[in-house]
Amino acid sequence: MKQQGQDPIARQAGERLVDHRVIMPRRIVEKPLRQVGKRLLMAFGVLLLTVLIVWIDRAGYHDNSDETVDLLDAIYYATVTLSTTGYGDIVPYSDSARLANILLITPLRVLFLIILVGTTLEVLTERTREEWRLNRWRAQLREHTVVVGFGTKGRSALQTLLATGLRKERVVIVDPSSKVIETASAEGFTGVVGDATRSDVLLRAEVQKARQIVVATQRDDTAVLVTLTARQLNRGAKIVAAVREEENAPLLKQSGADAVITSASAAGRLLGLSVLSPSAGAVMEDLIQQGSGLDLLERPVTKSEAGRSVRETDDLVVSVLRGHRLLPYDDPHASPLQLTDRLIVIVRAAPPAEVLGPRGE
Repeated sequence: MKQQGQDPIARQAGERLVDHRVIMPRRIVEKPLRQVGKRLLMAFGVLLLTVLIVWIDRAGYHDNSDETVDLLDAIYYATVTLSTTGYGDIVPYSDSARLANILLITPLRVLFLIILVGTTLEVLTERTREEWRLNRWRAQLREHTVVVGFGTKGRSALQTLLATGLRKERVVIVDPSSKVIETASAEGFTGVVGDATRSDVLLRAEVQKARQIVVATQRDDTAVLVTLTARQLNRGAKIVAAVREEENAPLLKQSGADAVITSASAAGRLLGLSVLSPSAGAVMEDLIQQGSGLDLLERPVTKSEAGRSVRETDDLVVSVLRGHRLLPYDDPHASPLQLTDRLIVIVRAAPPAEVLGPRGE
């Protein structure tokens, strides 16, 4: 097999692969350091307020060591009181001091504990909530799309799928880079950190329940391993893979890919077509860019079209898919159309509101 380039899935240098994690779409929350900083400031403010209350009424307090309460004693008393330690060496003995302890210092003590303990409780709550979201996601995920590799090819393929109405909740990104997955999570996708050539990583992406799998790695040998593993885990999913070298395409198909796209050859052909005819190149680029201008799509034959010629349909038919045969529009066997046929047609791109189907997929 001819190998080209450096694949993020295969690279080890420069970035240590973390354990295989599932990262749910990120919610917009305040930065953790800022949250902790705010709570520390609040706790410090409560401590200063307690010191001020004790210092103002210092005459009502008794120190067993020297019988007087200075500023240091006030700070010491506020600290041990808010932490509920209470050694008893400094005690309020006047009615005003005891009343201040009941009405002011005790609520401040409770607030101080809430601020400090609240951070830990929130972390535990957030972990529990995240675990619940993950379990709920696993239980509900069905017929989704797995994209292996979130580079240029993976992003472009995903943009095309989203333009046809695929929802972000129905997409799982697999990539070994935690930074890439964090970026995908920020964009609303669920991501799995790990090497997609490993079956346990693909199982975390629920590939066994996926409807379609896009293999967009940079190395052809990695694409073969990912395709083999994915096909072993899911016999019915549609797998589309990209390779750099055309000579590796047959190996991808033998590995279980339903369709193989040769990225280097395809780009070269488009370049050559643009040299011969820039307008024709622009039309081809428009066709493969879903959601704008003209779209090339596949649809079933309607009841009103059954029995008619390909030229009598409302859309511009390019090919007819009959069983496993792909018939050109001018093939004599393409007409009349059958109800079980599927048509490859060129249509005007629909507005986003019209693209979404009943299932939003």
